[in-house]
Amino acid sequence: MTRQPTPTDAPSAADEAEFARRLGALTLEQKVRLLTGADFWSLHPEPAAGLRRLVVSDGPAGVRGELWDERSPSANVPSPTALAATWDEPLIEGLGGLLAHEARGKGVDVLLAPTVNLHRTPYGGRHFECFSEDPLLTARIGVAYVRGVQGGGVAATVKHFVGNDSETERMTVDARIGERALRELYLTPFERIVGEGRVWAVMAAYNGVNGHPMTESPLLREVLHDDWGFDGLVMSDWFATRTTEPSARAALDLVMPGPIGPWGDALVAAVRKGKVDEALVDDKVLRLLRLAARVGALSGVPATARPPEYDAASVAARLRRTAAAGFVLARNENAVLPLDGAALSRIAVLGPNAAVARTLGGGSATVFPPYTVSPLDGLRAALGDGVEVTHGVGVTPQTRTPVAALTYLRHPDGSGAGTEVRFLAADGTLLGSERRAGAAYTWMGSYGAGVPTGQVARVEVRTVVRATDAGRYAVGGSGIGRFRMSVAGVEVFDVRLQLPPGADLVEGLMTPPQHLHAIGLAEGEETEIILTHDIDSVSAGDGIGDAVTVFQLNLQPPHGSDDEEIERAVALARAADVAVVVVGTTEEVESEGFDRDSLALPGRQDELVRRVAEANPRTVVVVNSGAPVLLPWAEEVPAVLLAWFPGQEFGNALADVLLGVAEPGGRLPTVWPASERGLPATEPVDGVLAYDEGLFIGYRGDGRPGRQPPRYGFGHGLGYTTWDYVSIDVPGEVRPDAGFTAEVRIRNSGTRHGKEVVQVYAGRPGSGVERPVRWLAGFAAVEAAAGEEVVATVRLDARALRHWDTEAGRWAVEPGTFGLAAGPSSTTLPLTAEISVGGE
Repeated sequence: MTRQPTPTDAPSAADEAEFARRLGALTLEQKVRLLTGADFWSLHPEPAAGLRRLVVSDGPAGVRGELWDERSPSANVPSPTALAATWDEPLIEGLGGLLAHEARGKGVDVLLAPTVNLHRTPYGGRHFECFSEDPLLTARIGVAYVRGVQGGGVAATVKHFVGNDSETERMTVDARIGERALRELYLTPFERIVGEGRVWAVMAAYNGVNGHPMTESPLLREVLHDDWGFDGLVMSDWFATRTTEPSARAALDLVMPGPIGPWGDALVAAVRKGKVDEALVDDKVLRLLRLAARVGALSGVPATARPPEYDAASVAARLRRTAAAGFVLARNENAVLPLDGAALSRIAVLGPNAAVARTLGGGSATVFPPYTVSPLDGLRAALGDGVEVTHGVGVTPQTRTPVAALTYLRHPDGSGAGTEVRFLAADGTLLGSERRAGAAYTWMGSYGAGVPTGQVARVEVRTVVRATDAGRYAVGGSGIGRFRMSVAGVEVFDVRLQLPPGADLVEGLMTPPQHLHAIGLAEGEETEIILTHDIDSVSAGDGIGDAVTVFQLNLQPPHGSDDEEIERAVALARAADVAVVVVGTTEEVESEGFDRDSLALPGRQDELVRRVAEANPRTVVVVNSGAPVLLPWAEEVPAVLLAWFPGQEFGNALADVLLGVAEPGGRLPTVWPASERGLPATEPVDGVLAYDEGLFIGYRGDGRPGRQPPRYGFGHGLGYTTWDYVSIDVPGEVRPDAGFTAEVRIRNSGTRHGKEVVQVYAGRPGSGVERPVRWLAGFAAVEAAAGEEVVATVRLDARALRHWDTEAGRWAVEPGTFGLAAGPSSTTLPLTAEISVGGE
């Protein structure tokens, strides 16, 4: 080939001619074979086209690779909500480079991220996996993410196109979205990431939009191809493609996973019968070859770029800095934070997420980090031996028994922590075994080299449970199908576990049914456990068959009642200089596969916070959730820090922020509501989910009937200094087809260096077009020393003042005067200006 494509450049005519030559060497059967995955995570090679095997991988919180367990550890980056909370495009582009490095280290060509569906409602189960409720912020962070990943020669996949904003009935729900809302909100991030980010792949969603399943939707061709000129590949979400001819005639290029699916021989037959034009198949294959060229999967064509190099220390440093940059200091009365470590003698670190923090959400975003740093460990390391750090769990909000921690497990041969997994045939013949350092097991399509997958009838987990404390240990299994367990050679249960009717398959994988048995053990006592799962009893639902085996060994160590643990936490708080309470959600609350039914913190965590705050007036509450939760005690505590799911460096980043080593850099990418009144629903009616709120999601609904003032508004976030907004300067008049610049002068009026995210919102009082009161039009981050004045140059592009004209089917501007307002959040806008826009 004469020239290779770059992350910001389309292939040349010579490149396209070479792709066409390779396409011409293939039969119809060879071409169609390429358009369905070879297995869960790879595409078919084709020597006749010089195409090697392509590997894809989840996802948004790190690159998992082809294994879904601890045998393939991955750098666990902060959740997308945390990334968007940084409002820092260069930082996110750098993180994309780290993800490209991780991908290449695992042999991955295509990363199935970023997720840019909007935060239509905080009830959305994958809220944590999406950036923001605002299309502009989502788009700019998404473009930076894609540029970072693809700048390392790895394809990004923007998903889920489009309207996949909730999980209830997600495989079949039809999202009814008005044309203006669809164009101005939900399609906007995809449009910018296709146009500015030059993304190489798009994933079509499970759901339908306005009557068409997305894998068959006319939006794929009419919008992606025709309106936006997208030259990349469109793949289906996993198992989302259900038809042959309608999906093949749409601009869907790749059915995932494989090798099963509705294309294959059926598509060949449809082409032979003239029901699908072979030119459509050719276009799909050309797009696949174009993607392969970009990632270096075509013979003789190197990848467009190489990722940056990282060692373990530099990975940790970047993740630590990124986590701190996303922490949002929502409240800081009397400047409780930052803490003066030198003045502390004792600090109480309390709460269910203090010693075992949640670093990521559930579902396909799951990765297995090499380590995680809890808040307790991070503060102990930072404060050293000179400060006593006490700990109490406070409450146990989970209703499920967790995956057994390695702390309690020993290999049967006594050689160290872990389990032995054995694969058995129906007659009991041992087909293979492996030593594992975890108790959550997932196999997709294969049980590993040398194990004949089709002959495996049951999987056996053998381990020795060792008690660290005396008491009753709940031990058992979770999954779907038949499970048996023996303790010290005696069978204690033989049960069949099933999903409740109507449950989503992924919900079953993420929060499977459990069965437990209580064992009384003395401190240091050991007992042998054998958990057996029968493979042939698993339902083959949704066409997955025996390709997926998922189950867990679960263990809950003894602990006090909530009443006892709350009293202990209160006593520890009373005796400490400062109490840090780490509360949050659980895997039962935030995960792919189901939506939330409440925004309250699970269990008695609200009570714990109030009791601790009563005992110690210097109480800092750290909220460890990927999405908003209700904080009814927010005005009763001096400091609230929103930490999201911050990745594996959580504890170290938290210590940096609490002790003032780093600024809490985050600003809210989504509203945190004060109550659940007036929020959009996720429950379809007769299979239809009506987006009745139209344009007015999140902060765009401020001032609407039935909407309550938020607990914390969009864009809100405090630092460790203060700022005065001095002036705003904008042009008096602009052309309707041109962008412009707002210059906002601010002064650091505090006592230390700081960073501020200056936000500019637009509005149109008296508009003849229905609009929100205000919408984000641009933003810029600036830094300044104490007492210094700086100017934030905020670029507003032409789209900032435009709306979608539904009659004309195009973008338009309403001539006249628009108001602009600048400030630190959507609810605090001290500077205003006006700008006149002429007619088109």
